[in-house]
Amino acid sequence: MPLAVELDRSSPVPLYYQLAQAIEAAIRDGELSPGDRFENELALAKRLTLSRPTTRRAIQELVDKGLLVRKRGVGTQVVQNPVHRRVELTSLFDDLSRAGQEPTTQLLDYRIGLPDEEVARELSIAEDREVVSIQRLRCANGEPLAVMINHLPVEIAPAAEELESIGLYQSLRSRGVHIRLARQRIGAKGATRNEARLLGEKVNAPLLTMTRTAFDDSGSAVEFGTHCYRASRYYFDTTLVDR
Repeated sequence: MPLAVELDRSSPVPLYYQLAQAIEAAIRDGELSPGDRFENELALAKRLTLSRPTTRRAIQELVDKGLLVRKRGVGTQVVQNPVHRRVELTSLFDDLSRAGQEPTTQLLDYRIGLPDEEVARELSIAEDREVVSIQRLRCANGEPLAVMINHLPVEIAPAAEELESIGLYQSLRSRGVHIRLARQRIGAKGATRNEARLLGEKVNAPLLTMTRTAFDDSGSAVEFGTHCYRASRYYFDTTLVDR
């Protein structure tokens, strides 16, 4: 069935943008599913009485966002829905599970040692106190999504074998450690060679970044993490309120 699109031609919002937003909403709401072939550009322009450049620009917006892909001999297809994550005090594993995204984890590194200056400062511990440093690759529905590095005091750190089956916060909860507060910073960077290899991206491809220091019920810092996410497959969502 052709996608139903309503355009407001009296609006100051450009028509290509209105069209792109309508298509994006259909993808996010599941009206268009991964693998679906998208309507031919020329046919879409004719059906909506739009110029072909306007339609082409709308589709290109979604190709650039990673929502559509053009394949020679096949046409334009819908790709995997990007992961939509609210900025809340939750773990990526839990968020993916609730969204039906089937998270899997590959443990890349697990080591016990002394913290560097930044880790010691974020965890408010002495530099001669041992921490566990963990590096993991998180996938959603079998597709690489994030490279995550976490540092924890050694006495509360999960065992290595736990980290490929359950999320870090879930493992901490099983030990009686409950995250109540976190200080978080979101940014962006270009992918390093190693990050690009792990995430299936090009070197210097845009990545979203997040650093988080988490605190338990007593106010003690229990985890410091630095994560990077594929910008084409992941975005943060916030709600702003006027007070």
